[in-house]
Amino acid sequence: MSSGWEIRMSNSKGIPYYFNPSTKQSSWDAPSELSEDQIKSLPGSQHLTGGSSGDAETITASHLLVKHKDSRRPSSWKETNITRTKEEATDILREYQAQFGTSRKTFEELASLHSDCSSHSQKGNLGPFSKGQMQKPFEDAAFALQVGEFSDIISTDSGVHIILRTE
Repeated sequence: MSSGWEIRMSNSKGIPYYFNPSTKQSSWDAPSELSEDQIKSLPGSQHLTGGSSGDAETITASHLLVKHKDSRRPSSWKETNITRTKEEATDILREYQAQFGTSRKTFEELASLHSDCSSHSQKGNLGPFSKGQMQKPFEDAAFALQVGEFSDIISTDSGVHIILRTE
């Protein structure tokens, strides 16, 4: 039976943490209800030993994130309290998508000005990452892209994104 917990890698600290997608609870320490064997079998457990899940592919991507009121943290560097709906956030992203078309330069400008992610200061660049480090829908979309290709709109717990695979 699944505990609901998984292990993710912190992008800011570079260390693993425990996350429960159902409850949105996160912790630096292992949940007390889990045994050592259960912890070793959690999705993402390779982060505890620095090993890989057999696929050490690393990619680099940029994104433009628009948060909405149901995002896991509905605030950003530009808005303290985000109240827009998911549909409104998607409409905003569609407008940006129409503006940048296939232009990486325009995408980066829009990400710098409008992304609700702290990566806005790097033109949306998230840096290199491997599987297990990002939320699953984001990871799946990013790894499916060819270098230079844009995703369609992807929804995660953080909000709605358009991803550009850069390496």
